[in-house]
Amino acid sequence: MKMWKRLGLALAVLASFGGAAVAETRTAVVAGGCFWCVESDFESVPGVKGVVSGFAGGSKATATYEQVSDGGTGHYEAVQITYDPAKVSYDQLLHLFFRGVDPTDAGGQFCDRGDSYRTAIFVDGAAEQASAEAAKADAHAALGRKIATAILPFTGFYPAEAYHQDYYRSGDIILTRFGPRSKASAYKLYRKSCGRDARVQELWGGQAAFAH
Repeated sequence: MKMWKRLGLALAVLASFGGAAVAETRTAVVAGGCFWCVESDFESVPGVKGVVSGFAGGSKATATYEQVSDGGTGHYEAVQITYDPAKVSYDQLLHLFFRGVDPTDAGGQFCDRGDSYRTAIFVDGAAEQASAEAAKADAHAALGRKIATAILPFTGFYPAEAYHQDYYRSGDIILTRFGPRSKASAYKLYRKSCGRDARVQELWGGQAAFAH
């Protein structure tokens, strides 16, 4: 009997150490216009483990950048955020999300127009639904304007092609209208010329979350 008690204690200790070694992570999926920009923004947030650019909300079972850009699939450019809830909460991520976009724009974001560039929160379950509705109401109260951001059920996330991932910090050289540049350099030019940060600062003022 003593041997079995010792064995049970040993297994309990091992399980305890194992549980402590593996941190819990969760995911959130949002659409905020150009996914390069949203990926860049949220990868700077303490507690976020990683962000993947991709597509969500469409009617088809798969999505590629070309298909979504051509229109008709119903997908949004979106990101999947993997985070540690012990360091940053879902509610905090949504608070930052609203203050990093123009949630009053129903036709796209900044210079990117069309359905795939609209803002949305994709919720999985009643708790995320309630959090999203509360965050949207908070944005409405802060701005005093109608919020166009949709709250939609999560039905799947489709990662974009590898060349879209970590675009904002890639050293790969591409040809632009300004000549050969790294993706990181081209991204900075795009973000500025698209007016993302200028509009977010104009709209949110001191509450702007990611404006450079």
